[in-house]
Amino acid sequence: MASQALAALRGVTKRYGAITAVTRIDLEIRGGELLSLLGVNGAGKTTALSLLTGQLKADEGTVELFGGDPTLPAQRKRLGVMLQEAELPEKLKVGELVHQQAQYFDAPLAVDETLAISGLTELATRRFDQLSGGQKRRVQFAIALVGNPKLLLIDEPTTGLDVGARRQFWQVVRELKARGVSIVLTTHYLEEADALADRIVVIGKGRVLADGTPAAIKARVQGRRVGARTNLHIEAVRAFAHAGEVTLSEGRVTLRSPRVEDVLRQWLAADPHLSDLTVEALSLEDAFLSLTQGAAP
Repeated sequence: MASQALAALRGVTKRYGAITAVTRIDLEIRGGELLSLLGVNGAGKTTALSLLTGQLKADEGTVELFGGDPTLPAQRKRLGVMLQEAELPEKLKVGELVHQQAQYFDAPLAVDETLAISGLTELATRRFDQLSGGQKRRVQFAIALVGNPKLLLIDEPTTGLDVGARRQFWQVVRELKARGVSIVLTTHYLEEADALADRIVVIGKGRVLADGTPAAIKARVQGRRVGARTNLHIEAVRAFAHAGEVTLSEGRVTLRSPRVEDVLRQWLAADPHLSDLTVEALSLEDAFLSLTQGAAP
């Protein structure tokens, strides 16, 4: 390999007829990291993952998985993949499904250990068609994990999970990373990416828009957010120097500004009865929206 990346897209272009899904994209997945791949629907995330897993072949450029061709079964044996959609035999029991998948690998995890990690021990004897949507997602995760992968690709893993189950899944992911598993996560829950990722790559229109730590991505958007209840009309607030986007929701005015202190001085001078005041750092969602504005398909 040209680098120590576990997997990489180097100058890759992929077309579907007249539609170009990714354009000369460069993406590295490094050992020991959790990388979150973010983008609006149609940005090219699924295509990138499909290229890395050997489901698609690039029209241009090079795709590497563990230093070789990802279309070769030998390269994929150290890879675990959890996709958004997966067809599984509805009548098989959970334990049977995980055991069946384990047979494809030379050194799989024990089925009982896999079920325990995935929170499925008590569901081992239940048929797949008797599970809730969230429970089915956990089975798909267990199937991705049982091969004892060095690299785990998980696509929207917490879709259908309640808040408690989502937080439990976060803990499992952190424990896997601590055990040396490298992970690629795609998610629409930006809080999830911010909480888990060592590195974030934002894709838009098939190109990499940003690549860095969560802190570095958030730093791409300057300023902070300030909100309050005010007697001023919203147009008066919009007229403040250095006031950015201003919104009104449930009687509360919120704005973004690169110079919050200046805005606050103006606001308090114009409305001494300002109340319910909050000042917050901008979020990953703010940065994501700023980066992807105009990058939707």
